[in-house]
Order: sequence, then structure tokens, then C-alpha cells
Amino acid sequence: MASHKCFNCNKNVDESFLRKRIRCPYCGSKILFKERVTVTKVKAI
Repeated sequence: MASHKCFNCNKNVDESFLRKRIRCPYCGSKILFKERVTVTKVKAI
């Protein structure tokens, strides 16, 4: 599952809140983004 964060207050938003409407339940902002996972490449010798 992808986790969403609020752009305004930087808190994690559960996906159950996103099913009803796309707003942050903490501050009411409409701008949410998905956190990206950083991938580290390891070079084999």
C-alpha cells in the first residue's frame, strides 16, 4: 500500500480517509502526495 502525506502539515493520511474525499483530516488541505521509496543500487563485483 502506498502511504500518502499532506503537503501542508506533513502528516500521514490513511487511505480510508481518501475513499470519502481527498482532503487532509488534520488541516483540510487538498494537496496530498505519495511518498517515494529510495532505491539503493549495489554493484556486484
